[in-house]
Amino acid sequence: MRGRLTSMLCVLWAVQGCSSAGAPSPGASPAPSRAIDVTELTVEQIQTAYAAGEYNAVQLTQAFLDRIDLHEDHYNALISMNPDALAIAASRDDEYRSGRSRGPLHGVPVVIKDNLDYAGLVTTAGYSGFSAAAGGIDMIPGDDAAAVERLRDAGAIILGKTNLPDFAGHGTRTESTVAGVTLNPYNVDKVPGGSSGGTATAVNASFAVLGLGTETGGSLQNPASAQGLVAVKVTYGLAPIEGIVPLSGTYVDVVGPLARTVRDAARTLDVISGPTPEDPATFAAVGHMPEGGYLASLEGATLEGKRFGLVGPGWRNQWLPLDPLTEVEYRDAIATLVGLGAEVVEDPFEGSGFIELYGERPRVPSQGAYDMLRYMQGLGPNASFHSVQEWEALSGREFRRGRGRGGRGGRGPTSPARPSATEAGDAFQAWRMRIRQLYRGVFEEHDLDGLFFPQAGAPNRDMVEDPERPDYKPNNWPELPSNIINDFGVPVVTVPYSYYEDGTPFVLAFVGDLWTEAELLGYAYLLEQATKARVAPRLSAAPRS
Repeated sequence: MRGRLTSMLCVLWAVQGCSSAGAPSPGASPAPSRAIDVTELTVEQIQTAYAAGEYNAVQLTQAFLDRIDLHEDHYNALISMNPDALAIAASRDDEYRSGRSRGPLHGVPVVIKDNLDYAGLVTTAGYSGFSAAAGGIDMIPGDDAAAVERLRDAGAIILGKTNLPDFAGHGTRTESTVAGVTLNPYNVDKVPGGSSGGTATAVNASFAVLGLGTETGGSLQNPASAQGLVAVKVTYGLAPIEGIVPLSGTYVDVVGPLARTVRDAARTLDVISGPTPEDPATFAAVGHMPEGGYLASLEGATLEGKRFGLVGPGWRNQWLPLDPLTEVEYRDAIATLVGLGAEVVEDPFEGSGFIELYGERPRVPSQGAYDMLRYMQGLGPNASFHSVQEWEALSGREFRRGRGRGGRGGRGPTSPARPSATEAGDAFQAWRMRIRQLYRGVFEEHDLDGLFFPQAGAPNRDMVEDPERPDYKPNNWPELPSNIINDFGVPVVTVPYSYYEDGTPFVLAFVGDLWTEAELLGYAYLLEQATKARVAPRLSAAPRS
């Protein structure tokens, strides 16, 4: 990575007419008198610095690239870099000098998970079969994913694409057949969370200000919990998933922000959310977004008199009771929440039949073939293939995807039948309506404004665990809300609260009903401001053995 990145930057500097020291071309702001410290930098701090002329977008982008160059070989957060990052930064500077701002992320360096399309760059989804460098065939989209297009339209500078397990099929670890293993900057002996672990590591390590990840069954929440970040798992349909390699696109997949602060997460949600013809499911969001935006809604947030349900055995029968260390942190967090004016209800789901109904959950209909065909057909006319069959003919390989490393799950059905038109699809949707009604009934019975859970029922998992242990599973993040709430599509916002003795975070989850992202962000913001809990990791520049 280091040698490749340095060479790339030298080429870009030459194109822009920079000196050997990397100074910007004439007309740009003068170089800062000291190096830019990008650690824990927020969008607001960047905007303030731009307005004051402290540095420009080229200089800031270079500072992030330098940090990546120094530390990436150790943590392995990124699959690929954007060769146009500095050129885009220069154009943002030109726009800024002419009095034009693209939007709330103008000149802000970000990263995106490598299952999101960026026009002209390879999308691997972590799978070696979609990467020529890993022995496959490059999958190169002709257009941005809808969420990525919105980021770029808002002025963001996308530095690169982050690592993920093959096809985003792992919620605990982040290991791909393209790029290998991603590490956790807090403690490299602990898992980084998955599947958006590459984005989480990049944001946690301040390789970027913020990033986009995706979630099907915990893939935003779990890495946010492992790495002390704010994640927004949105209501299904709030943000478009067009141009994202699907795992369960018909029913469950969502895209959302990973950030170090609630304000930056809310600002990003303002950018990526809302309806678009590119994803008809997003029209369900009409009338459900705050009129002034998610960021503005933080200003009127309050916890005074709000009522929250606490986790208990009425919610689920796995990962409970809490690990004793987690129980201690959770009880402290509850006391803090109450001290801020909230009221709590112990285990509101007790006796509701929630666990029993969840146990009747039909298998999510197999929609992989349909969703993948729909995705590949959208790659554009210049793509090398537009279906799994075309990819197999070109590669001479059998397409296998699944939750195993390397996509070594079953081949699965190849028929692209629309799953929602099948008997299995009808059964799943009928069950989902029933459990949503039960869930909403519990909220109404106890007059709840949300749920207040630990995101994980135990401290972070070891990277290498004893396979002889009775409870050993390679994909065993001890999440409490994520798989359940993903099945019926309600939102979650995570917020760091404290740290265990091993330096890994204890993170809370605010869970709401459909379309309550604004309220959840407000609750998380107030807790964040009361605790100021997040601590930046201390990074190593040592190469991995």
